[in-house]
Amino acid sequence: MSSTATRREELNLRIQSFSAELRQGTKLSPRLVELLRLRIAFHNQCRPCMSVRYGAALDEGLSESMVCSLEKPEEAADLGPAEKAALAFADRFATDHLSIDAALLGRLREHFAEDELAELGALAACFVGFGRMGAVFDGGEQWPVGPRKADGTRLAPWEVAEPFVVR
Repeated sequence: MSSTATRREELNLRIQSFSAELRQGTKLSPRLVELLRLRIAFHNQCRPCMSVRYGAALDEGLSESMVCSLEKPEEAADLGPAEKAALAFADRFATDHLSIDAALLGRLREHFAEDELAELGALAACFVGFGRMGAVFDGGEQWPVGPRKADGTRLAPWEVAEPFVVR
């Protein structure tokens, strides 16, 4: 293995460790964290991110039908008000963070304490930043989500035939 490949693998391990610490140390539910991560993965177009499902979220009831509901989260019957508010935050954080206003923060505060809001922001920052890095330095063909569709439309986590589960 080349020294560049070794250094890249070391960096990947540090990123995975940091991300795992954020996910495991949060007061937020694993299901909510996974919904947030997958919605941001769609905006980032990160193939590895869209292909993975975390076991803790599956154990907490996350299903592929819920992942499919991420296509239009505000209309989803299987998502609660707190999840919908967090996903609205994720959408804006990933696409136009300066549009996050007092109204959206107020909506979040109906469901989350201040420390949970800080965790929500830290997780969103992690998912946006490292997800964009994953999209730029694509992992390649080993991931079940293929390249952009022939018609040019974006990929989505709800289109993954068989997600890779991390336990």
